[in-house]
Amino acid sequence: MMLQRQFQVSDDAIGREVAGEMVLLDLASGQYFGLDPVGSRIWDRLAQGPCSFTDLCDIIEAEFDAPRDVIEHDMQALIAQLSEKKLVSPV
Repeated sequence: MMLQRQFQVSDDAIGREVAGEMVLLDLASGQYFGLDPVGSRIWDRLAQGPCSFTDLCDIIEAEFDAPRDVIEHDMQALIAQLSEKKLVSPV
């Protein structure tokens, strides 16, 4: 189950803030991706080292105004997209 898993930034991915937006680069493919403020916060935390899905949800719940069930749903979608693009990986 995703709630129990930990995730980390992939070795082939880097992120930089550009004009107030987080831009990710997949070094393997050369593709760029943009993140909104919530996605940027998640990326910032994952860039510090592995983090559990539950801890990521806790961070967003503490810093943004959204119900927990919405946070978990949106976080699952974001992690799935980042994993599909090989920008993050499970530990």
